[in-house]
Amino acid sequence: MKRRSASPNDHCAPGSSGLVVRGHGRHYLVEAADGTRVLCHPRGKKSEAVVGDRVRWAPSGDEGVIEALEPRRNLLYRQDEWRSKSFAANVDQLLVLVAVEPVFSESLLSRALVAAAEAGMEARIGLNKTDLPAVQAARQRLAPYRAMGVPVFEWSLTTAMETALAELRPWLQGKSTVVLGPSGTGKSTLTNGLVPDAQAQVGSISEALNSGRHTTTHTQWYWIEPGTGWLDSPGFQTFGIQHVVPAHLASLMPDLASALEAPCRFANCTHRQEPGCSVRAAVANGSIHENRYRIYLELFEELSRPPHYG
Repeated sequence: MKRRSASPNDHCAPGSSGLVVRGHGRHYLVEAADGTRVLCHPRGKKSEAVVGDRVRWAPSGDEGVIEALEPRRNLLYRQDEWRSKSFAANVDQLLVLVAVEPVFSESLLSRALVAAAEAGMEARIGLNKTDLPAVQAARQRLAPYRAMGVPVFEWSLTTAMETALAELRPWLQGKSTVVLGPSGTGKSTLTNGLVPDAQAQVGSISEALNSGRHTTTHTQWYWIEPGTGWLDSPGFQTFGIQHVVPAHLASLMPDLASALEAPCRFANCTHRQEPGCSVRAAVANGSIHENRYRIYLELFEELSRPPHYG
């Protein structure tokens, strides 16, 4: 859906509400209620807005000033080797896109699902390239996620795009959805299928922000149709979960949470070496897959270290 540029003085009174659809440094593109988009800057030195934020803004010449952030429903973080940094807010759903090839990382998949659970978001997995010979191995690796209630779409975007879109659109309808997928999974193909003018939007927004090609690694909000948002962030591989309290981690992993319906012997059990642990018993009897328990131990250790926010 195309948006035209306009002066904020023509469309919005001071203190109007808007949606952040793209950001680069201290420059934000804010969409007003009538669909026009205005280049805005935060008041003061701090730059805290992210894509998906609702903000109060006021005109300032041909641009605008962000006066305040409206309350958030949730906040998502991206993570690299050094730190976590917020990148999106007020998102309803998460689609984790993986592929038969290249082989996907269960650790990254699990991290994304934990981030979604902590944020109160529904999550689904999309398995692409199901026309390849290794599809049965990929399905087997995803079996524990299906078993714990995570729906899995199966597609071949290169050979049956319209079939995939017809299956996906009802789930997206009326919601805001962020998509995560490493290189080679078909995320750009899917985005271009859902948003035919996606590349044009990237170019026009880059021009508006005067940020050139650097914005290709930044999160962007697209409209699939009125009321249905699609958030793509091409430049990151994994969600940050440093804000998750280690003691709450098991409750955010459905298979572990199910095991905890039978309480552990100790109320403060970390599910690592304590006797009488319901989680370890479930691993032993096969109710929790060994890979899932290994990922839990890795994440628990990571979350027990001091966080680094950016």
